[in-house]
Amino acid sequence: MWAILLVTLPTQPNAVRLRIWRALKGLGCVALRDGAFVLPSERAALLEPLASEVREHGGSASVLTLAPRDDAQRQEVLAQFDRTEAYGQWRETATALQVDLERLGETEARRRMRGVAEALENLHRIDYYPGPAAEQAEADLAALRRALDVRFSKGEPHALAEDDLPRLDRAKFQGKRWATRARPWVDRLACAWLIRRFIDPDAEFVWLEDAARAPRGVLGFDYDGARFTHIGARVTFEVMAASFDLEREPKLQRIAKAVHYLDVGGIPVPEAAGLETILGGLREVHSDDDKLIAATAAVFDALYAAPGAAS
Repeated sequence: MWAILLVTLPTQPNAVRLRIWRALKGLGCVALRDGAFVLPSERAALLEPLASEVREHGGSASVLTLAPRDDAQRQEVLAQFDRTEAYGQWRETATALQVDLERLGETEARRRMRGVAEALENLHRIDYYPGPAAEQAEADLAALRRALDVRFSKGEPHALAEDDLPRLDRAKFQGKRWATRARPWVDRLACAWLIRRFIDPDAEFVWLEDAARAPRGVLGFDYDGARFTHIGARVTFEVMAASFDLEREPKLQRIAKAVHYLDVGGIPVPEAAGLETILGGLREVHSDDDKLIAATAAVFDALYAAPGAAS
């Protein structure tokens, strides 16, 4: 259930009207219509002071309980609280800092880092129903902090997060057999491209109809029990890039964001829709998985080389 503030603001003074509007926005209220503002029911107490202020200045205000008629109506209200677009705007700021990091002095970089972190904290505060976008934003912030440490605090000890990964030597992963589930989709297609392009150019792929029966000696990716699979908020492509110390490559970051969004949701990126359409078409054209990854590799090569990919 939700708390709903039904309000008619006083016509004067304007300062009061402006203060109320700013307060409602700061609380993360959803406007169902003019004069009807909604928060989760456990936040009802936040609306009472605003209602009192409105009444003190000659307006009318009531805080009531709002219950959905059915699940469809409940989902309709919940959709109004979706902060995915706001997380996308936040990411633009975070990405801009990461791009600028090499040319910034430490003082300016850390000042901007504080601003980015505070902006995400403020967004979390009004994200009452967090989803994949919130989780991904936290992972992006952690990656940005790591990049900042690499730039300005080399060798400084820090606690390992649950999803921190040991760095692997690509020289030890040459000429291997790599196994994943048959009929690969976005994450597995991107991983296959990453392996052949950056890790093991002579890789041989084994396509598993049953991942529980993977042959001995293969390097598995993107299935339960595989050497490389999802960890924390990271999809397998992101895990593999981090494992081989490729995650700070700006062009790969662009691809990783699109793969993440298409695989598990989160913050949309401009490239995602087109990438999904093209990969889906190639998947229909090629029934042979080896031919499929050869065809989709050209797509990832083009996305990697595209102008603006470093930003």
